[in-house]
This record gives sequence, structure tokens and C-alpha cells, in this order.
Amino acid sequence: MDSTKLEIAGSWSAYWYNGYIYSTEIMRGLDVLELRPSALLTQNEIDAAKLVTFAYQNVQDQQRATWPASFVVAAAYLDQLDRAHGLAADRITAVRTALASAERAGGASRRSALNTLATQLDRDAAGAADGAKVRVVAGVVRELAR
Repeated sequence: MDSTKLEIAGSWSAYWYNGYIYSTEIMRGLDVLELRPSALLTQNEIDAAKLVTFAYQNVQDQQRATWPASFVVAAAYLDQLDRAHGLAADRITAVRTALASAERAGGASRRSALNTLATQLDRDAAGAADGAKVRVVAGVVRELAR
């Protein structure tokens, strides 16, 4: 490459699709990227994102991503609350413990534990720095109980 010649390069566009980022790079063509955990993104968040899949990708459609209620989605929201200090650290630890216990349980025990946790999260939301996100977690937990 001649250092005195202007070259055009860079990502023209990038889109998330079924767990990967597809980027059209001007010089190289197509780049396919996969996220890795870091200080800004946890494995739970990556795993939750991978739960959203589409049968096809047309970026002009602006398809709405909807996360199914799952334990990993609840864990991803907790990771976000933890990173942003949106809920007290001791409550996040307690919620993680309760979620893990409920996930191991089954049937009526699971439903009861999850309903109890959702009620506690509703109360936590009132005093949390990010009450809206705590209510979202409560909703996911409540949906898991169904």
C-alpha cells in the first residue's frame, strides 16, 4: 500500500443476525464477528442475545427483537443492573442465588420460588437506582413462573 495514496476502507454497515455481527467492509468484503465477554458485556448478555433468532434478515424490515422469558435473560438483566449499580449489590447477589435455586427446582416448588422472587423484585424496584430495569427482571421472573 502506498502511504501517499488515499485509500477507502472501513465498515459500510453492520447487522446483528442470529448470534453474529455481519459487517460489509469496503476493502475486505464481508466480516463475520462473534461477541466475546468483556468488562462491558457478559456471557449472560451474549447468550440472551443469541436467543433472538429470525428466519431471514432484511434490514429494511426493522424486525423487532423480543427476548423470551428465560433464566439467562433474567441473569443478563441482573448483569446490567450490577454493572450500572442499578440495584444494591447484596440484593443482586440474593436474586442470583434465588434464581439459581429456582432453576434447579421443578414444578410447584419452582413456580412458588419464582413468584416469591418476583414479588420481592417488585418491592426492590421502589428503592432501586434503576427501578424500571428491576421491574423488567420481575416481569421475566414472573413469566418464568407460568
